[in-house]
Amino acid sequence: MSVPQPLAGRVALVTGGGNGIGAAIAGTLAARGANVVVNDIDADRAHRKAAEIGPRAIAAPGDASSSADVSAAVALALSAFGRIDILVNNAGMDQAVSILDLEEANWDRLIAVNLKSAFLFSKAVLPGMIERGHGRIICTSSVVAHRGAMNGGIHYGTTKGGMLGFARTLARQMAKTGVTVNAIAPGVVDTDLIRTHMKPEVREMVEAEIPLGRLADPAEIGGAVAFLASDDASYITGATLDVNGGFWIG
Repeated sequence: MSVPQPLAGRVALVTGGGNGIGAAIAGTLAARGANVVVNDIDADRAHRKAAEIGPRAIAAPGDASSSADVSAAVALALSAFGRIDILVNNAGMDQAVSILDLEEANWDRLIAVNLKSAFLFSKAVLPGMIERGHGRIICTSSVVAHRGAMNGGIHYGTTKGGMLGFARTLARQMAKTGVTVNAIAPGVVDTDLIRTHMKPEVREMVEAEIPLGRLADPAEIGGAVAFLASDDASYITGATLDVNGGFWIG
């Protein structure tokens, strides 16, 4: 049975694409037919994921919060594929710390990785998208943008709320250009990190708060991004797609 290829011929760049949610997004976009550029600060992770996807993927490692690294990654993507049709602003980090213990340098670093990166990559890819009259930008926010970070830091919650404002404002600015901009807000996702660090009793407590009764499979996040990247979402912009099993309403 053939798999539908709604993104055939498109080129997607995924930041933070070497592991976790980003890796699932990169894999799903490739499965839907896209050529994929895997950006990750960890070069080994980026190359491993690109190799796993196959010949339609390349690694473009670098720090998503560095303008020089962003320029290099975009240049590599354009050299390999000629254009970028889809940008997934997914790079991010978290730090569970009270504001009373939060150092200014840690605040600045997390803001740069989680939020500045979206600005840098979006600005870098938009000229080509505007010239072609078509583009998709999808920003990874979080359920904490709605309900606040329960165990994460205030800087993490701030960036995820900021990502929604970034996406909505950019959607307005790009509305006449053929470029749509949307966000996804995942809940708790069953990644390797969660499986390694979340204690069984904590997981049980979290799952009890989720109306669907389980954590998200990473592929379900990838599917939401693939939908927003497809022509089926051509009339959707400035929206937030909540992919959290009802955690927001729970």
